[in-house]
Amino acid sequence: MEEKQQRYNPAEIEPRWQQRWDADPNLYAAEPAGSGKPKYYVLEMLPYPSGKLHMGHVRNYSIGDALARFMWMRGYNVLHPMGWDSFGLPAENAALKNNTPPREWTLSNIAEMRKQMKRMGLSYDWRREVTTCLPDYYKWNQWFFLRMFEKDLAYKKSSKLNWCPQCATVLANEQVIDGRCWRHEDQIVELREMDQWFFRITRYADQLLEGLDSMPGWPEKVRTMQRNWIGRSDGTLIDFAVEGHDCPITVFTTRVDTIFGATSVQVAPEHAAAKAFAAEDAELAKKIEELLAQQQAARETGDIGNIEKHGYPTGRFAVNPYNGERVPIWIANYILADYGTGAIMSVPAHDERDFEFATKYGLPIRRVLAPNVDMAEQPELPYTVEDDAVLIDSGEFTGEAALEAQQKMAKHAEAHGFGKATVTWRLKDWGVSRQRYWGTPIPVVYCQKDGIVAVPDDQLPVLLPDNIEITQQGGSPLGKVAEFVNTTCPKCGGPARRETDTMDTFVDSSWYFYRYADAKNDGAPFDSATTNYWFPIDQYIGGVEHAILHLIYSRFWTKVMRDLGLIDNDEPATRLFTQGMVIKNGAKMSKSKGNVVSPDDMIAQYGADATRMYALFAAPPDRDLEWQEEGVAGISRFLSRVYRLTTKYAPGIATIEDTGANQALTPAGLKLLRKLHQTIAKISQNFSGRWTFNTCIAAVMELVNAIVDAEPAMDSGEVSTATQKEVFTALVLLLAPFAPFLSAELWEVLGHSGIVFRHAWPEADEELAREDELEIPVQINGKLANVIKVPAGSSEDVIKESALADEKVAARIAGKTVAKIIYVPNKLLNIVVK
Repeated sequence: MEEKQQRYNPAEIEPRWQQRWDADPNLYAAEPAGSGKPKYYVLEMLPYPSGKLHMGHVRNYSIGDALARFMWMRGYNVLHPMGWDSFGLPAENAALKNNTPPREWTLSNIAEMRKQMKRMGLSYDWRREVTTCLPDYYKWNQWFFLRMFEKDLAYKKSSKLNWCPQCATVLANEQVIDGRCWRHEDQIVELREMDQWFFRITRYADQLLEGLDSMPGWPEKVRTMQRNWIGRSDGTLIDFAVEGHDCPITVFTTRVDTIFGATSVQVAPEHAAAKAFAAEDAELAKKIEELLAQQQAARETGDIGNIEKHGYPTGRFAVNPYNGERVPIWIANYILADYGTGAIMSVPAHDERDFEFATKYGLPIRRVLAPNVDMAEQPELPYTVEDDAVLIDSGEFTGEAALEAQQKMAKHAEAHGFGKATVTWRLKDWGVSRQRYWGTPIPVVYCQKDGIVAVPDDQLPVLLPDNIEITQQGGSPLGKVAEFVNTTCPKCGGPARRETDTMDTFVDSSWYFYRYADAKNDGAPFDSATTNYWFPIDQYIGGVEHAILHLIYSRFWTKVMRDLGLIDNDEPATRLFTQGMVIKNGAKMSKSKGNVVSPDDMIAQYGADATRMYALFAAPPDRDLEWQEEGVAGISRFLSRVYRLTTKYAPGIATIEDTGANQALTPAGLKLLRKLHQTIAKISQNFSGRWTFNTCIAAVMELVNAIVDAEPAMDSGEVSTATQKEVFTALVLLLAPFAPFLSAELWEVLGHSGIVFRHAWPEADEELAREDELEIPVQINGKLANVIKVPAGSSEDVIKESALADEKVAARIAGKTVAKIIYVPNKLLNIVVK
């Protein structure tokens, strides 16, 4: 074959194959539930349509695409969809910057990104495409909102909320990271008192926590992050009566066993008691403002948990209900209004923060816990032991073990009417109101007669008006659109005003993967029977940065839908994989950092297969990848080698029938087949377990090197054409998940019919894969002496004898006594000598 014909040209091969694939809308289509095949739902997190993909996207999607193709080849009914998380702030910002309506900007970006994905050869079933900013999707956001409103899971209240000045909207607690906006890392979040809509995610707090124990397929890091965010605390609520005031101060404590050591009560600067005292004392009011300013400054540093502790005495006293003791009430800057009850009992002897505060301000420190009741030991304070401590100087509870005392003292409080055992959570209800235009309208109206009235289902969707003026001044832009705001109350028929806030865009992404199962249903969010077939997702792929945002919200939404009778599953996904980031110039690749590498540029120069394979080869998929363009060039050279070899031998291969096990094997042919079947076994195992696609591709490279080494034998006829056909056919199949364009091309070049990634995955022959000889490293006292070769299947005794007989080993142990010999089967032999 001429060199011209052997040259690999992805710019010619790849568009031709993509055109053929585009002509077959069923190519990547999932089959119905009755197909008889086991189902496999693989999904990558849907992107925001910002206009262009970068190599971070390519890496994420290449992982899912390789897995989808492998599972098709393993005979599964695969669902592999894609869509667009297309509402949100960036579209509004672009509208302000470019004078382009958000809808037009978003849909044009979607078209561009879809084109890029197809050029990459990604195996998506585009018939199931979901676009969250279109009415056929956000209608069901509104439908779910109404179901939650009916169940008292959606409600409105006035609250101190997080406000981002740059976003010009409130943020949920989960969207504030170290005191800053999740979108604007340099923007300090403010607190504002506002009326907002919330979802009662806290009603599911216990289920969200308990469910983590039944999710072994999720990374432990993600589960730990969610456990910490949910933050269950078992403890006791205790009412401290306030002298001269009718309302007590209620504290929450996990250590009621230490309450006899309480020497003060401390409240947050925003606590109702603090406000009441401030109204009576102008000087105290000034001090409270100083404490609030200190809290705000700590938020701006992003570490309010390590605030330098300051406080002021109020001059008021509270009464400890267990012993009747009067204790001073302080206002302290390290007590937060939205944590627990916003008040604590301070027990300096047995709490590190309380000890620090009491030492600073000279408050009494009273020991009420000890290792034993007779106080034979005086441990250093603060003494915070719980499991092995007993109570001292604690009235009728003296001598009780700390853990048992907690239960008895909680019951005592409840019996006497001043407290009770309870559970508190760090998790707060999800604030879903946004004062922005580009989002799902909240489907309620406000009527002077009937108050808040839900929009009836038959009036959904409440359409988002097009082409309105968008500003960041004066609240939601929808509030300035009279034809949207002014409406009729569906209950009384009188005039009413629509809600002008829109929903948090995390509402869109909380359930989108259920819509994929039945994406064109216009009568329901999805058909339950269809969805129950596909769920839970078998493999979900996305970034760990979503652990406390999308992933926890989607688990909540799943449980709500289950309780509505729509689905059977408790969790959205059986397995979660969090891929590493793509790093360039020391930072995560992103448009905001200006270090984006466009896949278009890489594809134009090296092809889509090389670009995808580099993303999978350069690092294990769960580790960060340091971008190096020369790596893409290296993969391109490797694919050129595969193309050259295959096209060289294809004319002879394509003319013969498969002979399988009947072929006559020469030593050279047997050696090549052994390498092939070892490679098949390794890649199959990796797909089923660790997902180290980098080692899979490395194994294919080793196989290709073995083929190059065997070229003289193949050219001379020492390796039969039947063996060549088996090797090259399997090589193309092994490449199919990673380089689909080249694999499709070579599949036809080899004379095969049908679609390469619908052909069965090759099976490893254990007999052929087994080596004739084993190489066993031999150590003496842990240091390598030599590597010996023994026949495969040799017994441990034979291997030991061979090692001791080896010249280098014998010389090293001469004159010494062999104390013992340690053998690790097929791996290592260590001789211990004295």
